Parts: sequence; C-alpha cells; structure tokens
Amino acid sequence: MRLMSFSSPAGGPEAQWGVLQGDRVVAAQALASLLDPVVGAPHRHDVQAFIAACGRDPALAGRVAQAASALKASQGQPLSGLQALPVVPRPGKIICLGVNYVDHAKEGGNTVADYPALFMRCTTSLLAHGAPLQVPRISDKLDYEAELALVMGRTARHVSEAQALDAVFGYACFNDATLRDYQRRTTQWTIGKNFDGTGAFGPCLVTADELPPGCTGLHIESRLNGQVMQSANTSDMVFGVARTLSLLSQCLTLEPGDVVVMGTPAGVGYARTPPVWMKAGDRIEIEIEGIGVLSNPVVGP
Repeated sequence: MRLMSFSSPAGGPEAQWGVLQGDRVVAAQALASLLDPVVGAPHRHDVQAFIAACGRDPALAGRVAQAASALKASQGQPLSGLQALPVVPRPGKIICLGVNYVDHAKEGGNTVADYPALFMRCTTSLLAHGAPLQVPRISDKLDYEAELALVMGRTARHVSEAQALDAVFGYACFNDATLRDYQRRTTQWTIGKNFDGTGAFGPCLVTADELPPGCTGLHIESRLNGQVMQSANTSDMVFGVARTLSLLSQCLTLEPGDVVVMGTPAGVGYARTPPVWMKAGDRIEIEIEGIGVLSNPVVGP
C-alpha cells in the first residue's frame, strides 16, 4: 500500500492522507467506516494516528488497501488536483545518519566508525514532493543527498536486530539537502541540516510488506537536471535498518510516526571538482527502486 499526505483546494483539514491508487488518491474520509472504529473520527485525517492503529491491529492496513482499491473509481480524487505534503507532516522525531556509506565517507575524508554518526532534523525543515527547494539568502552552498527514510509503525525500546524490522511501518525517499558552509561552522551538523524546507520527504509512503526486508538490495540515485550524480545500492549501507533501530532503541523510545533517515552514498556536490551546488532553475530528483521518484524544483532566495 502507498500512502500520500496532501492538502486539497476543496477544503477540509489542512493535512489529510489517503491511499494512492495509480493517478488517484482515496482519502481517509472515504474510508471512515473502517477507520473510525479503530482510529476515531477526530483523528481520521491524522496519518500518524492511522500508523499507530496499524501497529495495534496489523490487519488494518490490508483492509484499508482492499477498500481503497474498490473505491478508486467512485471516490478517488485525481492526484493532479492535490497539493502534496511531506508524507508524515509532523513526525515526533526525525533522526538522521551521516557517513553511512563507505564511498561517501571516503569522498569526504572521513572514516566509518563502529557506531553511527547521528543528528536530528526538525519538522520545519521538511519539504513536500514537488514543492520548491529554496536557496537561502545567506548561503549558496546548497547540496543534495539521496537517502532512504523509514517511518516507525510501533513503539520500540530495547529491540533486538531480529525484532527491529517488525516495528517499521514503511519507507519513503528523502533528500537531506544541506548548506555545507553552515554544516561546518560548528562541530555539530545541526544548523546546516535544518534550514527551512530543505528536507524533501516523499513522494509517498510505501508499506514495508511491499519491499525487501530492511529495504536491502534497492537501487538509489540522485539526478540533477537529469544527470545522475549518485548511484548506489541500499545494501552498501554500513548500518542497515535493523541494526540502526536496535542501536537507537537502546538509548531512546522510538514511537509510531517517527522518521529515521539512513544516510547518503557517494557523489554529493561538495566532493566534486569543482563543487556542484544546487541553484535556481535546477531540478533535483531522488529515486529509490520500488518506492518512487521524489522531485523538487530549486528556486532562488
């Protein structure tokens, strides 16, 4: 099943979600008879509430997918008429990994440690599929990073690697766009990773049952104006999804709707000669096999 968060010109709640069926979306409102008994009518439009409900009732996702397929023709809204939102618009936590591919570590003069490099993003840094990625007023060193993102479906604390994947709801593409000069202004990467609207997240959330366990063996790449900049395989990650979640859960509680972003492969702009920065008029695309293409135009300040 593929979920999409969106806002609609027709009104209703600011943030809605639905099941993506080809070029149409069956909104949560059309699935009320299934959702209200387990999610509750006041929370029907909250995708995180649905994700949490699926954690309590694993069969719910299948029932919703089947119902959405049956309602596609009569209740589906054209995708072209909807404004995409980040697939989880306001996650509780956004935890990101750095230098998680050996080749990316080498191109930056780094080594991969025996524990993942971790940093956080905030919700104001998120950006929807198709929304403009803006070069800020104070820097032109805007770089791209193709990444796999996972969304938690269950609470996880002190989980083993063998148990960790059971807690994942689904996966999406992520562009961890970074202001490189601000990333290096301090020993912490936080500020360079948290400019408003730089973390593109979408285009949809694909449930884990449709993908290989831990999303291993999938091609991942970025394209700038159609030119391939990064090309790798998710199997090249040093810390895979299961190991990462197990390590994180030793320290903190992972909750439904939390997002973990798994790091980028080699080929980023700052490591090129000369460096390549995204600029107004560009288009950046992130594609992960089996998930989709996350695309954003780049605009000036």
